[in-house]
Amino acid sequence: MSSAPPPGLPLVDAMTPAVLVLAGPVTRDEVTGLCDSVRALLEAGGAGVVVVDVAGVGPPGLGAVDLLARLQLAARRAGGRIRLRDPAPSLLALLDLVGLRFEVERQPEQREPPLGVEEEVEPGETAV
Repeated sequence: MSSAPPPGLPLVDAMTPAVLVLAGPVTRDEVTGLCDSVRALLEAGGAGVVVVDVAGVGPPGLGAVDLLARLQLAARRAGGRIRLRDPAPSLLALLDLVGLRFEVERQPEQREPPLGVEEEVEPGETAV
């Protein structure tokens, strides 16, 4: 008699980081609860990373910078770290301006044109 293997991929599931989605501007009253959520996600998961989806945060400001700094601090105190998903270029610029560095999920790069494709040049123009 044989038993069926457990469903899913346990090794992959243990390595997949938890995701915290920030929807809309976050008020000061919500910051403590979000920090607690990051700590709980780190304790529950084995990856040591919480992915924070910041696509819905809205226009970046110092409130968003403060929130992300507090989330990173809470994660480090719990023995982990956060990784940003879909940050706006303006948010990254603001974080860089204030001196905060965050790990960012890889974003797809723009593809290069295929090799061997040449642009047509009008007669009399020099090729670039």
